Amino acid sequence: MAKFELKLPKMGESVAEATLTNWLKEVGDTIDADEAVLEIATDKVDSEVPSEVEGVLVEKLFNVDDVVQVGQTIAIIETEANGVAIASTPKADVKPEVTPPAHVVAEVAKPLEVAKETVTAAVESKGDRFYSPLVKNIAAAEKISQSELDAISGTGKDGRVTKNDILAYLENRGKQPAVGSSPAVASSAAVKPQAEAQKPKVPVSVNGGDEIIEMTRMGKLIAHHMVESVQTSAHVQSFIEADVTKIWNWRKKVKDAFEKREGENLTFTPIFMEAVARALKDFPMINISIDGDRIIKRKNINLGMAAALADGNLIVPVIKNADQLNLVGMSKAVNDLANRARTNQLKPDEIQGGTYTVTNVGTFGSIMGTPIINQPQVAILALGAIRKVPAVIETAEGDFIGIRYKMFLSHSYDHRVVNGALGGQFVKRVADYLEAWDSNREI
Repeated sequence: MAKFELKLPKMGESVAEATLTNWLKEVGDTIDADEAVLEIATDKVDSEVPSEVEGVLVEKLFNVDDVVQVGQTIAIIETEANGVAIASTPKADVKPEVTPPAHVVAEVAKPLEVAKETVTAAVESKGDRFYSPLVKNIAAAEKISQSELDAISGTGKDGRVTKNDILAYLENRGKQPAVGSSPAVASSAAVKPQAEAQKPKVPVSVNGGDEIIEMTRMGKLIAHHMVESVQTSAHVQSFIEADVTKIWNWRKKVKDAFEKREGENLTFTPIFMEAVARALKDFPMINISIDGDRIIKRKNINLGMAAALADGNLIVPVIKNADQLNLVGMSKAVNDLANRARTNQLKPDEIQGGTYTVTNVGTFGSIMGTPIINQPQVAILALGAIRKVPAVIETAEGDFIGIRYKMFLSHSYDHRVVNGALGGQFVKRVADYLEAWDSNREI
């Protein structure tokens, strides 16, 4: 017999830790090689940790809601084959040493520290008490101060505040004693007993049919991100209508041959992404971000592509160095990221580092939209539905009415650093590239 250490795998260069959200196996269960043992979550991506070996789970070193550092041993699996021997087996009741990074790996929160300071002090991990990224995000979204959070009784390992603890506290927050009561009294009055706090949240029927449904973890993060973006950026929009008849006809002509040759479906998205990447090279001051009073001009053009998930939420995988891809490469990147987004197989690094975002509201039938900027970026483009409409066509022989394929491009940008001229010129350049499409282009 040998004992194998199941460690938290490296999930990307910018990811240093993850929160354990669910054990899929219990002590004594038999595990096959490549079978999922537990579920983890970063601030944006949920994923499973599979076993590298076949054996029996003999020890779990972390509990649900614990934060695990990359490379730390999560569990011990006993195998019959030669495994990786361990010098000593930690006891289950020993608190794993967790050293939080200099900043929480949560891109949704990085550029918003200035806005937060006007509302509440930032939540920190002080002394022996550690707060997971999820708890910190909930505390920030609900404007819970550091002292208020420190007063909440934790039911997790070593008194750690879990998601259920902070949600239970919020449910009773309005019933707290008057100002002046001690933190200990306020906490005991506001937090439910441990057994009640750990009950799973289920839809509650009220008023003869209405239901109260708890938001998902991702839903809460998105809601927090959207509100802070609106509070941070001065949103303004520019709209332009583009004639994409040439693109429509060209794609119709080449899509079957493209699919046969490349094994990929040629959609409109990579065509639009190519035009956006070209326009960003022309207008590099759109490809920026804000850090306090400083502007960061990004060297790389990394295009975020908003994708809808089955649960109704959105996720934004990123096409890195999009300006360096030809149309075939762009098509493969778009299809790959979209497919893996729908099956929850994206890696943490694949949803970080975006410098500009594109969202396709036309997928749902909308002809235009006013999207919210994906912080810390300064602009986002919404693609409307392609419609067949009557239009005035100008020729040397005169004008006439014809049927054209058109769509609206909606550009939202941060008016703190992008004025109307720059924001309007950029989206006009995207439209120009689309309308100037070469109908004889070869792939």
